[in-house]
Amino acid sequence: MGTYFNPDNESFTKAVRSKIYMDKTGLLNELNDLLCTEGNCVALSHARRFGKSQAAGMIDAYYSLGSDSRELFAPFEIAKSPDFEEHLNQYNVIHLDISSIADFHKDDLVAEIKSRLYEDFQYAGYGKIDAARDINVVIYDIYRRSQIPFVIIVDEWDCVIRNHADRPDLVHEYLQFLHALFKSEESRRFLALAYITGILPIKKIKDESAMNNFLEYSMIDSKRFTKYFGFTEEEVKELCTQYDMDFESVKEWYNGYLINGMHMYNPNSVYQAMTEEKLDSYWKNTSAFDTINQFVTMNFKGLKDDIMNMLAGDKVFVNVNTFRNDFERISTKDEALTALIHLGYLAYDGDSQETYIPNFEVALAYQSALETGEWKEIAESISTCQELLTMTIRGNEQRVAELIEQAHETYTSILKYNDENSLSCVLTMAYFTAPAYYNIIRECPAGKGFADFIFLPRKNAGTRPAMVVELKCDESTDTAIRQIKEKGYTGVLKDYKEEVLLVGISYSKETKKHSCKIERMDFGRQEYVD
Repeated sequence: MGTYFNPDNESFTKAVRSKIYMDKTGLLNELNDLLCTEGNCVALSHARRFGKSQAAGMIDAYYSLGSDSRELFAPFEIAKSPDFEEHLNQYNVIHLDISSIADFHKDDLVAEIKSRLYEDFQYAGYGKIDAARDINVVIYDIYRRSQIPFVIIVDEWDCVIRNHADRPDLVHEYLQFLHALFKSEESRRFLALAYITGILPIKKIKDESAMNNFLEYSMIDSKRFTKYFGFTEEEVKELCTQYDMDFESVKEWYNGYLINGMHMYNPNSVYQAMTEEKLDSYWKNTSAFDTINQFVTMNFKGLKDDIMNMLAGDKVFVNVNTFRNDFERISTKDEALTALIHLGYLAYDGDSQETYIPNFEVALAYQSALETGEWKEIAESISTCQELLTMTIRGNEQRVAELIEQAHETYTSILKYNDENSLSCVLTMAYFTAPAYYNIIRECPAGKGFADFIFLPRKNAGTRPAMVVELKCDESTDTAIRQIKEKGYTGVLKDYKEEVLLVGISYSKETKKHSCKIERMDFGRQEYVD
């Protein structure tokens, strides 16, 4: 066994020994169906921290001749497959992590990859290999001598395309190397399976055909592979039971990715939330985070409006088909939004062709990203959200009205502010941090109508009360409070036995002023408190 040729199963062993491991070995059944067929080249492009590299280590452990993984896989789904034994540790495996090599070999990348592989081939007993020999010829020679097909895994294959667009010579040489591995005449004979991972889908480069035979699976459409990347809702429910975490709170923080109709959770964030026993933003510090700044400050026509509307909880239409799979050639709003989808900072609903901010964790990443340039004023307004929530709970009506007025002034040029619906969007932005503590329901069916907002405390909300918020335009706050009572909006909280705040917020079109009235209700005794 070697580092790059026929690696052992150490990577997968560490994964299954972690505090949390979700059985994703069903992916191997899907790959077994593709072995030695015309569809044996798979490209998986997903956001960072979505389990791509862990899956690559699992593929090593299953196929590599350098492993004996029968006992390791015994407890998992793949072991129940009728062809489990047929493919277990029966292939010559090459595993390359391109990013780890490219970081230190920008000028001699391909030569360095070949050098490392040839050393491993020599170590495996195939003799000293001339460094000038083509990689496809060398691998084919090994195949002819051993009659054992190859499984080739290339992790972070696209880092050269993403990071070195200004080096067309390097990109061309690298793509020629991939062509030798996956599309040469020799590879038709030695290649049992190719599995490559990246962030971006395959870019179509003029006169380059190295990758046009790959089946592609992405954050927009990953078909049958969807459930093997990220955590499914059922898996997260099981974890919440095991770790005594509130599922609805975890859902608000980490759910939202809708891929082929399946709700997916960021596995890295869920893992850390469970093991740390704390809901927090665990993803915003990844290297992809800087890309939010790159795209939201491009100021394409309509982009700012769309970002703000999504921060307010809405979805916006996006044409994902114009994206050229290239971060360096973003020229329209739709391309910027599509790039953010692939990075995991937006989610995509393929049925409605709409994009949206998937969860509270990602919303917080946007909050940090907007603290620059022309977005600074919006970021400053968002920074007052925690004060607004605190002042509402304390019943400070004047300060609540002032803070909402500030939010109105900030967002009025973006969100057309002429009616209660627009006021509702502004209120969503004004209470931006509230989802950390509350399940917020807009237009909630309650009593004899629909309450504008219901704030239901989560289990991690501490002593924060529930709230019913009614909005009025050119009507008094007394009218808002009276409507809450007369229409029985608090009935939706019939099983809630703690304090409830009734909050009336009014906006005058003429004076451009806001007013607020807050009443407390002891729901345990069903009476209002002065």
